[in-house]
Amino acid sequence: MSNASEKPTGLIFFPAFDWAISPTHPEREERLLYTRDQIFEEGIMDLPQVSEYAPVLATTHDIAMTHFCVPRVEDQTTEAHLIAAGAAILLADEIVSGQIKNGFALVRPPGHHSMRVVHGNRGFCNINNEAIMINYLRRRKGIKRVAIVDTDVHHGDGTQDIFWHDPDVLFISFHQDGRTLYPGTGFTDELGGPRAYARTINIPLPPGTTDESLLYVVDNLILPVLNDFKPDFIVNSAGQDNHYTDPLGSMRITAQGYARLTEKLRPDLAVLEGGYAIETALPYVNMGIILALAGLDYSAVLEPDYQRFKESSDLTGEVRRIVEKLLQRWAKRDQVSISQSDISGNYFQHMKRIYYDTDNIQENQLEKLRLCDNCPGYLSIETKATHGYGHTGGKALCLSVPIDACPSCRTEAADLYEKAKKARQYPYVYLQDKSADVFLGYNTAKGEEWRSEG
Repeated sequence: MSNASEKPTGLIFFPAFDWAISPTHPEREERLLYTRDQIFEEGIMDLPQVSEYAPVLATTHDIAMTHFCVPRVEDQTTEAHLIAAGAAILLADEIVSGQIKNGFALVRPPGHHSMRVVHGNRGFCNINNEAIMINYLRRRKGIKRVAIVDTDVHHGDGTQDIFWHDPDVLFISFHQDGRTLYPGTGFTDELGGPRAYARTINIPLPPGTTDESLLYVVDNLILPVLNDFKPDFIVNSAGQDNHYTDPLGSMRITAQGYARLTEKLRPDLAVLEGGYAIETALPYVNMGIILALAGLDYSAVLEPDYQRFKESSDLTGEVRRIVEKLLQRWAKRDQVSISQSDISGNYFQHMKRIYYDTDNIQENQLEKLRLCDNCPGYLSIETKATHGYGHTGGKALCLSVPIDACPSCRTEAADLYEKAKKARQYPYVYLQDKSADVFLGYNTAKGEEWRSEG
């Protein structure tokens, strides 16, 4: 995208005063209030290089074109969720139209643990703000290739799930090793679906990783891969919980490290995710990122107890081995064949189990991808969720047609939708046709169908 130096960096603050998991939960409005105080005290908002926007609401159609919310979008979202997603969309719109050179949506609730199918809240997330914004840009603004770099200490498993089969969306996540932290995923062998192999890249870092290895990963893996992929738009899924004072993580990244990362990455849009050191990290990290986006000097942004951490040689060596392994897989990304054990007829299929930690929901999915020679293929998901202590509900069939689907895949998915309505096997049936920008939902018990379109 355009990076004309005379254009400002757009900011949106949305603390979401009326949304919280509980009054003392680490995910609460003070996360943004301390940042806002710091920004105002330093006079950042008075600079001509920074422009503040008021957020707007995403529509239920925007949500439905990314998520299958069971039973409906209105059951899984509050106004705060719509505002957080709408803020990302608004800034992306302003970037694409050339009004601002880049932007930072400082919003909550976060979203990167929210997957394609939504039965409730997991990892503090109901809907995925970045994914909704990206699908909006692709449907409405003609943006084709997008790269997401997730810098949260927790693996961005929801974003990974949503774009797993999409060859035009590159998802890169570095995070604390999943053997030591929620959600327990994000390993180097998670590389994407059969038609999008290595468009998912996970970099699990050892606890204790410092700025030194973080910037090594950026220079030697992330930037070379981005240079090869050539995205039209770069999104930073900006979690600040790799900071050395964060209570949920065990990393040693500083505000200077985050700012330097931002300067190197040059994202079009950053969208806030996690970060729970409300006083000791977020005001400094967020200000460093804002200054780096605006092209301003951030060298004086230092935490009161700032220090240079030193890594062990074992940790440094482990990070370099991970980088080398992933570079080799990226180089062979188009030479991988599908395991025949995963193919049934013309479909690639696999089972998934997903746990919603916040809402105590266990979900089972059977996912099938049509292996089409003319397009990425449509996706069908049979989902069944068990809520709480044995209550079973949320069974549904979800059909997703990609934006560049061929006529054959579109027709087959539409036929399946109509057959499922008549068969009455599923309480809910959904058809998400991104190529036509149309969403259909059907409640079998009521014989009720709803439709939205862009």
